[in-house]
Amino acid sequence: MYKTILDYVRRNQLFDRGDHVIVGLSGGADSVCLLVILNEMKREFDLKLKAVHVHHGLRGEEADRDSNYARELSEKLGVPFSCVYVDAAGYAKDHGMSVEEAGRHLRYEIFEQERKQLNGTKIAVAHHGDDQAETILYNLFRGTGLKGLGGMRPKRGNIVRPLLCVGREEILAYLSEKGISYCEDSTNNGIEYARNRIRKVILPQVKEQLNARAGENILHAGIMAAQADAYLEKQAENLLKNHGERKKDKTGSVVQCAIETDLLLNEDDIIKNYVIRRMIRIVNQSMKDITMIHVESASALLFGPAGRQIDLPGGLIAVRTGKKMWIKKKNVEDQVDNLQEVCLPNVDFSIFSYKKGMEIPKNGYTKWFDYDKIKCALSVRYRETGDYMTLAGGGRKTLKSYLIDAKVPREERGKIPLVAEGSHVLWVIGYRISEYYKITDDTHTVIQMQLDGGKVNG
Repeated sequence: MYKTILDYVRRNQLFDRGDHVIVGLSGGADSVCLLVILNEMKREFDLKLKAVHVHHGLRGEEADRDSNYARELSEKLGVPFSCVYVDAAGYAKDHGMSVEEAGRHLRYEIFEQERKQLNGTKIAVAHHGDDQAETILYNLFRGTGLKGLGGMRPKRGNIVRPLLCVGREEILAYLSEKGISYCEDSTNNGIEYARNRIRKVILPQVKEQLNARAGENILHAGIMAAQADAYLEKQAENLLKNHGERKKDKTGSVVQCAIETDLLLNEDDIIKNYVIRRMIRIVNQSMKDITMIHVESASALLFGPAGRQIDLPGGLIAVRTGKKMWIKKKNVEDQVDNLQEVCLPNVDFSIFSYKKGMEIPKNGYTKWFDYDKIKCALSVRYRETGDYMTLAGGGRKTLKSYLIDAKVPREERGKIPLVAEGSHVLWVIGYRISEYYKITDDTHTVIQMQLDGGKVNG
């Protein structure tokens, strides 16, 4: 197995000679294997290693056992070690996310801090081939493009994943052969989390009932998807480099990015989508919470009338003017040609996991909706012909009828801002929300919408 991993490291150029590497060490089998392998490999690349364990403040004595073992193993191997304590549960509560998400965020934050303190060059984490198959399926089930189907990359920035070329069974066999012990995390045995359900239920059933080599086939498909994604990214970057337009604020940050609509309309659909994805990344510096649904909804603006816009996560909007397609940040001085400003409120969107018993806001400027029921990008706009809402019991009611029944004067009806998914209105701001999108016991993910400043602007 060592030779397999060494070949993979060389092929993907994961390390340069003399690298200082932070090794994430939980104490579980995967990270223990990673540290042992890299300790053996350090002569090949003249690596300098430091093991870092993050104690999440969860699981009580079991977590203390893990950190103690991680320290003992590092000392036995002669690898410098540090243990950092964090409050994952508190962080999750403060930031409106699941404990699992909070733990992951804090781990990478600590690893990066340790890398900088060490003046290090790389962070090595222990994701393996089975994790990769789970990630690809998870992305597929949630909705993704080629990038998500490509799974985790061997190298992303400072982060490297040397074990992606081997599976869990190979890792356990290697540790057994070497006589090396490891710790078991009891939370990995449950199926509360989606990834655990894929690992413990879905993949085993697929292997048993469809194809024993399903995991390998998923990984092979992921490699091809990643290669296609890399090629299309280059094509999109070249188009924007040669034909795109960027506008910056006083700090030098790009706040608007545009390309001519006629040029984009002449491209294949997949290139259109990749150009728009690239524009979003340029303006937002991140693709957090951006899915293919958002990209395709922005792309659809190319075929509609000029002046229409949709809201995107991260405080962005996509808008088509007469000649150009724009991705821009909200709340910046408008420099877009031929676009009339309207006094729409600024709505901030955030997404987080929902747990039964969480208190739903009852004020008029913060609303929660079932995120998994939303299939298209949302827009903040005024009413249009065909708009409707869902009532209790599942019936529909046109927005016009609702406003008449609510005794809203005719001259005021066109001035009421909405949040809508296509023609389906989620929220008549200042009035009510659609029954269809309400939080229920079956809700897994919440999208929170909050009026900036707690009021309707304009």
